[in-house]
Amino acid sequence: MAQFATDDNIKEYEPDIHNYGIQDFSDLHQKSYDDIIRLLNIRWWKTVEHNRYDISIVQGTEDRLSPSKLVASEFTRAAVFHVLGHYIYSRLSTFDPNGDVFMEKMKYYKEQFEIEFDLILRQGISYDIDSSGTISDHERQTFHHNRLIR
Repeated sequence: MAQFATDDNIKEYEPDIHNYGIQDFSDLHQKSYDDIIRLLNIRWWKTVEHNRYDISIVQGTEDRLSPSKLVASEFTRAAVFHVLGHYIYSRLSTFDPNGDVFMEKMKYYKEQFEIEFDLILRQGISYDIDSSGTISDHERQTFHHNRLIR
């Protein structure tokens, strides 16, 4: 089971998270992982500038990114924010119209996830296109939005 973050990573941001009755968030980490991969396919993968001589791209076999070629540690912080904002605090919130502490934390972590994910895209994502086991300079690609790339 692939994941970008663990319960220990969550404890770095929310040390008391296990005091609310849920002791294991493994299933939620997997959901966050799947969501982040889906977002990468939508927001980043189609903008990646592939080497025109990359045989797998020329043959058209890579229409989606391969998660095993990513550097997982680049997404740990975003995954923590995602799982807290989208899954953990939504389970704990009462969704009282007057608000509750969990709803406020849920909103905060959703915002932090969007900020962090945007920073990851702008900084550049390491992706081992040639499956060599090392990331070269041309394999670190940023998100190009509305820019002409030649």
